[in-house]
Amino acid sequence: MSLSGKRSMTSTTQKVIIGVLVGILVIVAGYSYRSTYYVDRFLPKTYVEDINVSELTVEEANKKLHDRYAAQEFTLKENDQEWKTINKHEFGLNTDFTSDLEKMQNDQSQWLWGTASLGSKQNLSLNEAAFDEDILADKTEELKKELDELNKDRQVTEDAKLTKGEDGFEITPEVTGTKFDVQQTIEDFKTELLTGKDELNLDTYKTTPKITSDNAELNKEADALNKIAHVNASYTINGNTFEIPKDKIMDWLSYKDGKADINRDKVREYVASLGEKYNTSTNDSKFNSTKRGEVTVPAGTLSWTIAPDDETDALIADLSNGEDFTRTPIAQGSADAGAPLFSDTYVEVDLQNQHMWYYKEGKVVLETDIVSGKPKTPTPPGVFYIWNKERNATLRGTNDDGSKYAEPVDYWMPIDWTGVGIHDSNWQPAYGGELWKTVGSHGCVNTPPGVMAELFDMVEVGTPVIVL
Repeated sequence: MSLSGKRSMTSTTQKVIIGVLVGILVIVAGYSYRSTYYVDRFLPKTYVEDINVSELTVEEANKKLHDRYAAQEFTLKENDQEWKTINKHEFGLNTDFTSDLEKMQNDQSQWLWGTASLGSKQNLSLNEAAFDEDILADKTEELKKELDELNKDRQVTEDAKLTKGEDGFEITPEVTGTKFDVQQTIEDFKTELLTGKDELNLDTYKTTPKITSDNAELNKEADALNKIAHVNASYTINGNTFEIPKDKIMDWLSYKDGKADINRDKVREYVASLGEKYNTSTNDSKFNSTKRGEVTVPAGTLSWTIAPDDETDALIADLSNGEDFTRTPIAQGSADAGAPLFSDTYVEVDLQNQHMWYYKEGKVVLETDIVSGKPKTPTPPGVFYIWNKERNATLRGTNDDGSKYAEPVDYWMPIDWTGVGIHDSNWQPAYGGELWKTVGSHGCVNTPPGVMAELFDMVEVGTPVIVL
């Protein structure tokens, strides 16, 4: 190649290089110039909370965001219907995002506008929505008053329950109410509002019955209570049988805390009333005497007293079984509470007539005049019993003048706890009439020796002795 050809090629290459460099300079200058545009604007394809703020200034972006957020609403619904819609801005929502936007813009590089244009959109997030606390508090209180008014006359949810009737218990069905928990609604409303949510359903705060009428346990308790309510419960006391009134049993029954219950206090009160009426330890007895007809005889050693606590527990246990029953009360004493206090075998001591009879199976098998206690130490009237039989005993006591005595007897049958009994008395000159006033005993029933020997062999320990 000639020298002139080489020179021509070099010149062309130089021109190309220069052109390329110039082109690069133009592009760089143009890119740089365009970059200055983004000094105070957001890069292309920039979104804030899905709102396009590309190429907007902070002020422009803030206005766009304000317009969007100022229109935000929160809806309270009930039964899938709108009850109330509120504007979040009216509840104190802050719609000025200048500070957040400035930080976002400062964090971007103006030189990256080109790659931003070619890349995918960038979605930035604001800090959690801020509310003016005072405005929010005032507006929330207003909303609570509206909810209280809405809730005021609504039906409260009620569980199915057992209801006591005249003849038993029946299940009252559950009620699904419309009343809702206002306080919890308000608390959750504030939480949802502050976290950017826009809906709350009042139905969420309504309660549903926990126990329905088909609840197995409820039906089981109803059956148990009705079984008790319909029990035929009777007492046999002093030989007489009577039924506990059905309405009395119904009054004792209740259903509380999910369980059938028999009110122990009420049962005990009833048991105590039986004691007041029937206890032979505190109540007189009617007795058909040989010569004086029906007389009233005070309580004595042959008696019993209902044990109220033990009997209460036993009665409750029988009732709880749900089966018909007849019981005799648990009692303390010397006699059986279920049987008559005395029947047709007994010793009768008539103080007025100074006479004694021994009846066996309703027939007189022995009778005799006696001498009872003198006026200062009278023989006490009462329903007693022979609790011991003793041969060749020595009776001891105190005379009217304070001196001691010790009197031997062949036959001794005590009838009370103070030393009163029936015995032979060979020192008495005679028996009956008015002798008790002058030669009466210290309270014992003085009996002719021969008769006493017969009586001693006839009677058994435990034989009632009615002194009247």
